[in-house]
Amino acid sequence: MMTADILITDGFLLPEPGTDRVTERGYVAIRGSSIGAVGDMADLGTVRAREVVDAGGAVVMPGLVNCHCHAAMTLFRGLADDLALGEWLGEHIFPAESRHVNPEMVYWCSRLAAAEMLLSGTTMVADGYFFADAAARAFSETGLRAVAAQGVIDFPAPGVPDPADNVRVAARFLDAWHLRHRLVTPAVFAHSPYTCAPETLQRAKQEADRRGRLFFIHTAETQGEPSLIQDRRGASPVRHLDALGLLDPLTVCVHCVWVDEEDIAILARRGARAVLCPQSHLKLASGIAPFAALRAQGVVVGLGTDSAASNNSLDMFREMDVCAKVQKARTGDPVAAPAKTILRMATGEGAEVLGSGGWGGVLRPGAPADVILIDRNSPHLTPFYGPDLLVYGARGSDVRTVIVDGRPVVRDRRLLTADLDAVMARVRAFAAQAG
Repeated sequence: MMTADILITDGFLLPEPGTDRVTERGYVAIRGSSIGAVGDMADLGTVRAREVVDAGGAVVMPGLVNCHCHAAMTLFRGLADDLALGEWLGEHIFPAESRHVNPEMVYWCSRLAAAEMLLSGTTMVADGYFFADAAARAFSETGLRAVAAQGVIDFPAPGVPDPADNVRVAARFLDAWHLRHRLVTPAVFAHSPYTCAPETLQRAKQEADRRGRLFFIHTAETQGEPSLIQDRRGASPVRHLDALGLLDPLTVCVHCVWVDEEDIAILARRGARAVLCPQSHLKLASGIAPFAALRAQGVVVGLGTDSAASNNSLDMFREMDVCAKVQKARTGDPVAAPAKTILRMATGEGAEVLGSGGWGGVLRPGAPADVILIDRNSPHLTPFYGPDLLVYGARGSDVRTVIVDGRPVVRDRRLLTADLDAVMARVRAFAAQAG
């Protein structure tokens, strides 16, 4: 007899999105925080389970992985739209942050972001911001798996009024959250090569490496970025980072819009990861990242939403749809970004970017029990010929049930881990001051 804490039955099972593995009527058994068994309903024997979830034909798959976000910036959603990146940051976002960002704001706005992500099927996020301790608490309490990174930047920032303390603050955060909560992994987020001096970048990377943690950095987001880098060591942002010795498998380069063949070869050779944020790139007119070229040279690529201020949504289904379509338009090739590949980026490959070692973003025995159920019983998902429609037709609002680390956090489209009305009321109160 099989025993399970949660048994999900009668689901359209996608255990490894992006592959041909599909079970029309399958089950998933969860034991504790891990997947215990996955299989066909025809092979399911007697099971003793604490809770049985009848999927009723819903898609059952791993949760989505958002590889880049600034969760607390939900406060600035819609505050300053339709602007160039430099003007958007320098004249609106940075000043707003200096006035309004504090631990309480980061905590509540990150809880709102966590709720938005969970309700739309994201079970893991990589977040980078200031007051990362408050964000980490928000994620852990809301039940979202997170790589939470403390921001490092070379000018006065929220929580770090003296830039000389920026790396020390990041190091303290790494130590404070070392094995503190099973859902939260601490990391370092250096804002960019043009807002951090070479010595700052090297010291921040050294602190991350000393603890075996990820190092995130915005890289090659705009065409004019090289001219902004002080004391530039290479012809491009990627070559600058490489000359500083910062590129390796624990480095995640976010955006990578303006990378050439040599840059891509360097990323591949060093094993550095890349994250694309297509909706943010489009909204800020940054460009379209060379998706196919990155993947062709073996760079592991994840998908992210960026912040709600530059997107303006944290729905990874929208991100998948846009990512696939802009790549087709960029190349003139309708198969440049197949839906299967996009699904893999948003699940297993995204988890690999965040250091899962091949165990995240899949449903197999021993893997983390991060599972979502997607209701197919809607006009826009009818008929449902296969998983490609999840990329081109599904929405975050189609997600019915979410389980993270073996714990139900969304049931029947209702968040179980927070009073959502209270969270939204707190964020509206902050917004009344910011607006």
